[in-house]
Amino acid sequence: MTFYGGKELREVYRLAQAGGYAFMANNIAEQNVLIGLLQGYDERKSDLVVQVSPGAAKFAGAGDKLAGLRSLSQQVKILGDRFSIGVFLNLDHFTTNEMDLIGIAISERLVSSIMIDASKEDYDENIRIVRKVVDMAKGSDILIEAELGKIKGVEDEIASLDAFYTDPDEAVEFMKKTGADLLAISVGTQHGVSKGKDVVLRTDIADKVHNRLVENGLDVPLVLHGTSGLLADQIHEIIRYGICKLNKDTRYQYEYARAAHDYYVSHTASIVPPKGVPDDADGLFSKSDWTPVKKDFDPRAVGRAIQERIKKVAMELIDQAGSASHSIVGGS
Repeated sequence: MTFYGGKELREVYRLAQAGGYAFMANNIAEQNVLIGLLQGYDERKSDLVVQVSPGAAKFAGAGDKLAGLRSLSQQVKILGDRFSIGVFLNLDHFTTNEMDLIGIAISERLVSSIMIDASKEDYDENIRIVRKVVDMAKGSDILIEAELGKIKGVEDEIASLDAFYTDPDEAVEFMKKTGADLLAISVGTQHGVSKGKDVVLRTDIADKVHNRLVENGLDVPLVLHGTSGLLADQIHEIIRYGICKLNKDTRYQYEYARAAHDYYVSHTASIVPPKGVPDDADGLFSKSDWTPVKKDFDPRAVGRAIQERIKKVAMELIDQAGSASHSIVGGS
């Protein structure tokens, strides 16, 4: 079995911080992205952290978030068991709207960790909500990630027009009062589509947060959200300041769309009837000399193209984060 809980995930992040590398946390909403990630991470011999947002759970469950979460969790566990790496599942940006789901995820051990996002609330309310989830998860072997500060942009069902940087001193108090396991900080990244060259990373804030936590005896893995637009050198730089988990969602969405687009454009002649041929899909063009090529319009064909594209990008990002050859399966 290669699906692991919070105990192993905590060790994975501890080793990453000590070793000066990080792990990409990759969002999924369906199977093709998951398979591509598993293949890429297995080839690079890196442990894999996948994430499910509330919107992804809703999509995967045909409108039912719980059904989608259970389905995706089982896919991660069953497919992950085929590969020789550690596989972890995180709930990403779950809010007070999903407290019932969080409770079920804990009781059914569907995940390895949970990110409770109460960052839109005021400081004290953020602490109260995170503390509640931490208490819910006690004894479950599930880590809890919290966020202090706000990331600008739109991510799934979460939107913020403004960014607010994390205060290093508040971070110490916040972690002491909440008892959370991981802390997502705001240092200038942006959810959604952004241009890395336009992102001004406040590495000084990340450095101060990390140092303040260490000085106060808090061994806290730091998380950076909204990293899809960062350039490779920016990723290398930010990892130096205690960041060991970097979230990736928008990048994979784009690569998925490009893979599907490129595939269908290159197979237009064998899928779309040429000019002058009636679009007789009901009869599968039985009245025409032209017929589509079944192996080209089979959904599995474009699915394989998507999987291969995701695998390629995943390996590039693994190399950027430095997590290749770092797996709890068989040792690092």
